[in-house]
Amino acid sequence: MADNLSDTLKKLKITAVDRTDDSLEGCLDCLLQALTQNNMETSEKIQGSGILQVFASLLIPQSSCTAKVANVIAEIAKNEFMRIPCVDAGLISPLVQLLNSKDQEVLLQTGRALGNICYDSHEGRSAVDQAGGAQIVVDHLRSLCSKTDPASEKLLTVFCGMLMNYSNENDSLQAQLINMGVIPTLVKLLGIHCQNAALTEMCLVAFGNLAELESSKEQFASTNIAEELVKLFKKQIEHDKREMVFEVLAPLAENDAIKLQLVESGLVECLLEIVQQKVDSDKEEDIAELKTASDLMVLLLLGDESMQKLFEGGKGNVFQRVLSWIPSNNHQLQLAGALAIANFARNDGNCIHMVDNGIVETLMDLLDRHVEDGNVTVQHAALSALRNLAIPVVNKAKMLSAGVTEAVLKFLKSEMPPVQFKLLGTLRMLIDAQEAAEQLGKNVKLVERLVEWCEAKDHAGVMGESNRLLSALIRHSKSKDVIKTIVQSGGIKHLVTMATSEHVIMQNEALVALALIAALELGTAEKDLESAQLVQILHRLLADERSAPEIKYNSMVLICALMGSESLHKEVQDLAFLDVVSKLRSHENKSVAQQASLTEQRLAVES
Repeated sequence: MADNLSDTLKKLKITAVDRTDDSLEGCLDCLLQALTQNNMETSEKIQGSGILQVFASLLIPQSSCTAKVANVIAEIAKNEFMRIPCVDAGLISPLVQLLNSKDQEVLLQTGRALGNICYDSHEGRSAVDQAGGAQIVVDHLRSLCSKTDPASEKLLTVFCGMLMNYSNENDSLQAQLINMGVIPTLVKLLGIHCQNAALTEMCLVAFGNLAELESSKEQFASTNIAEELVKLFKKQIEHDKREMVFEVLAPLAENDAIKLQLVESGLVECLLEIVQQKVDSDKEEDIAELKTASDLMVLLLLGDESMQKLFEGGKGNVFQRVLSWIPSNNHQLQLAGALAIANFARNDGNCIHMVDNGIVETLMDLLDRHVEDGNVTVQHAALSALRNLAIPVVNKAKMLSAGVTEAVLKFLKSEMPPVQFKLLGTLRMLIDAQEAAEQLGKNVKLVERLVEWCEAKDHAGVMGESNRLLSALIRHSKSKDVIKTIVQSGGIKHLVTMATSEHVIMQNEALVALALIAALELGTAEKDLESAQLVQILHRLLADERSAPEIKYNSMVLICALMGSESLHKEVQDLAFLDVVSKLRSHENKSVAQQASLTEQRLAVES
């Protein structure tokens, strides 16, 4: 075998010069046979013989052996170590020229050769790119698209595979194919050739590649991809095949227009059916499919139009089915059900309807099942849903009387930042009412936990929400008892720090809360305000030109309120506030200018 191969390679070199097609064909047949028996060893011999350069001269359209030469290249390029040598031997340019051939066998073997050289090879892709190979292949796909004879379908499959290898995990080459308009062609291909498993699979992998790119989504949205994928999905019985369709659906469904198209094409019904079929199975692949189907369902609900279409005024079959997931014993379905409710709860009308129809009790029951050693993702999802439901004003009192705060407070001991964050957000949404704010503000355990979380520097979200809730408890309760509880728990310094936040809304909330503290319980808070250097901070806020008008206004209101404390009054005098305040009398904002005049009078009288 080895001797035969060496002889063949020597003979091939000589024959290549003479161009005698018969003997050339015999040599190529021997090579193909050797490659079939041991591809790697034969490829190494070919590389060592220096014959690769000879192949370049054999790739000519007129020769009857051209397809076989391309076939040999396709076979050797299955080996990673042969791809760069193929590029270095100058094979790419003649191969790309052959893409203009009218001979189907030449096109087939050339497509295979280029596809294999591009596989996982930066050099291969680069060379094909420079030679302009992609455009020719895209044009072929377009012209062959409607042909359903076996030879054309085989060629289409090879060309799809070639483009896939050419662009896989390469953003700029994927963008190039998208600009060449490959997406509408591939979608059309999928529709016409849906009976051909190999070609369908190639199309799906190509879609999976391209769908990751943001720029592809608009092109996909302008085709009937949703309809074709749902049609294909319905036909699939095998788990692996459905998984392939799922892998394309997930990135595409991130686009709102495509979400709506998928909903209108009946994808939701397919997903609900899968959930129903797989819910009681303990097979690993069924559990995975249940998760994929329910996750995709939740993703479809993230689009405003698709969500509203499925809500159908709270009477829709889909909404009712999703609702039935929450009481189930399957954690994945509980999670998807709660996340779906959180997504349905994105406008006031939906929230009010759901609260009036008992969703709060359903979610509280779910939370109750996850208090001790519960599933963190389910806790997080259920709290997210409750937080969203608490946004409309009319829902707050109903949710309070249903016992939501008590249900939420059971999770105070959670050490999981995502759960802490949603817990805080839910409570903050609920305490617009004075009574609720007072009740919670006197809850020492809650206030102590808030003060602790105000120092959670690793979790900015939890820290921010804790500060905002502390401030809200004071602002909504206007209660001396609440202020005393917060002072005793060490919360004052955090409210002072919050006044320096980069977010104006948080600064403002802090200043209003501090003004209430100064008006209602200055004596109790005096020492803490002093050690937190509130006066110095207020001076900085007023002197800083970048401070928003409302920040300047509330800082001056607070300065006036602090005058009732001897020690803080002295600090104000020492810092020459009059200079800063008098400048603000000519501020373009009328409220700031008026407050500056009042504050200046107060400072002058008190000095």
